[in-house]
Amino acid sequence: MRTQVGIIGAGPAGLLLSQLLHLAGIESVVLESRSRDAIEATIRAGILEHGTVDLMERIGAGERLKREGFRHDGIHLRFDGRTRRIDFPELTGGKSVYLYPQHEVIKDLVALRLRLGGDIRFEVKNVTLHDLDTTAPRLKYANSQGAVEEIHCDYIVGCDGTHGGDRGELKSKLVYRRGI
Repeated sequence: MRTQVGIIGAGPAGLLLSQLLHLAGIESVVLESRSRDAIEATIRAGILEHGTVDLMERIGAGERLKREGFRHDGIHLRFDGRTRRIDFPELTGGKSVYLYPQHEVIKDLVALRLRLGGDIRFEVKNVTLHDLDTTAPRLKYANSQGAVEEIHCDYIVGCDGTHGGDRGELKSKLVYRRGI
């Protein structure tokens, strides 16, 4: 199989990258070691900065966020027996943050990518990187049924977080074949 960009990890970074590439007319395949249910149910951080909220809206994944998320305009800090309010919009030219858990962001991005025909492969195992120093990098992995598959890529991007398996191999390498 062939794609322009192979993305390792279906977290917010990998899914967002896949959608941005799609909007630019660039093909990608996302590989994820866990099931869709697992990534959509894992509770993680829940604060989205203003720029992230704007980006989610621009790529078509912000409707539920704006409807169900909570706009948070400031915090109260207490010291020396006094309470001080830090007003985000006042200090940032009208910007605020949203309370919207990461697993909800993932649900929105997975649904959007799949609705638009995106290729997300869940429950893959033993992802290995090959030929990173050549003009034809490859990914090999075992699919959810255990069969070994290979993807030839122009680029490989590791978006599987600090505990991801690609860390050592991609850490200091820019992997490319030809300009996109």
